[in-house]
Amino acid sequence: METQGKKGRGWLSYRAGDLHVEDVSLSKVAEAMPTPFYCYSANAIRASYMELSAAVGKIGVSICFAVKANSNISVLRLLSELGCGMDIVSGGELERALAAGVPASKIIFSGVGKTRAEIARALKAGIHQINVESAAEIAAVAEVARAIGKRAPIAIRANPDVDANTHAKITTATKESKFGIAIGDVADIYAEAAALPELEALGVAVHIGSQIQDMAPFRRAFTAMADLVTSMRARGLVVPRLDRGGGIGIADDGNAGPDIDAYANIIHETVGHLGCQVTVEPGRWLVGRAGLLVTELLYLKDMANGPMGIVDAGMNDLMRPALYDAHHPVLPLREPASSETAPTYNLVGPICESSDKFGSYEGLGKLNAGDLLAFDCGGAYGASMASTYNSRDLVAEVLVQGDRFRTVRRRQDIAEMLKLEQAGEWQVPAPSERALEPVIALGSS
Repeated sequence: METQGKKGRGWLSYRAGDLHVEDVSLSKVAEAMPTPFYCYSANAIRASYMELSAAVGKIGVSICFAVKANSNISVLRLLSELGCGMDIVSGGELERALAAGVPASKIIFSGVGKTRAEIARALKAGIHQINVESAAEIAAVAEVARAIGKRAPIAIRANPDVDANTHAKITTATKESKFGIAIGDVADIYAEAAALPELEALGVAVHIGSQIQDMAPFRRAFTAMADLVTSMRARGLVVPRLDRGGGIGIADDGNAGPDIDAYANIIHETVGHLGCQVTVEPGRWLVGRAGLLVTELLYLKDMANGPMGIVDAGMNDLMRPALYDAHHPVLPLREPASSETAPTYNLVGPICESSDKFGSYEGLGKLNAGDLLAFDCGGAYGASMASTYNSRDLVAEVLVQGDRFRTVRRRQDIAEMLKLEQAGEWQVPAPSERALEPVIALGSS
């Protein structure tokens, strides 16, 4: 079990009082890279993948990384080279995965709102399967497949009405959710899809939420899926694949995190007897602990409830606290003295929104303007959710490997953004083919 916080966890440690990612001083990176920036550890990502692979691989489960967690192509390439597949939710993520060298045959396309153009691109690329989430989407996939002369491999995502007991905005499998098809309707819809010549019905899928710490919801959901597969097969339906989604939480802010061997055992105990090709789709678990957001303390401000620290990273750079009430641990780049007494700091960002705040923090030592801090557990849903709100630069990303680092996404500054807004030529819409109705001015009689 890795150790969270100031003492480090192998790839993250203080050396002579200076915070290091692997063998690279973060202060030295900050000299070359203006803050804020994300920094990832290549070896931490590898270690997470190998730990999960060792746990689930022994029961024949394959892994697809949820690209939405971190879509940087250097990160995707690193995982792909380890043998990891990809779970995507947009056409853009498909292009990123392909650009990273991921074989199309190891890509699964999830999501409730795929366009026909995205479906066509995925089928032409030859992806592993499309996880469909409504009867209407099944009809659209069949229509596209027919038009391009392809047979579409599909799995139906079931909604088992299982509460993952996490934040409401990352719970995806209750009956009120937009995701999936009610589990009681899946067998009938699957049978109809299997009868269509344009479709190859290959299995069922489930995903109940994100940052799940309690294993009980997984057991309930997987048991429900096992019962579903058994009942479908009793009807004569062929169900060779089972995609059980992601959602494994990570250790953060003092929480030990879920036991990955216990998670693997639940998969084995609930669905291992089915003989299905089983896939899991973790995102945060593979990369969340492997990244930091480095920021500079701009100002200190005295407040009634204690000192406020205003940093140069904002909710546009790290959205999770504002969106999910998430609390990311903070590490000073210079280790505080153990005997040093210091106040509790409320850290906020520069964005013109009251929700641009990161939380209350103890144990940071005595801070001064110009100090550098790192928001921990920032490798997932950090840079991938970043924006240019308030016309701020789009945050840069850095990858560390051993004693070296490199930029893997350069900062997009305002000059580059303004180029995207250069006005084109005025165009007059072509008239409709139908006869134009006489135009009557408003207010005329």
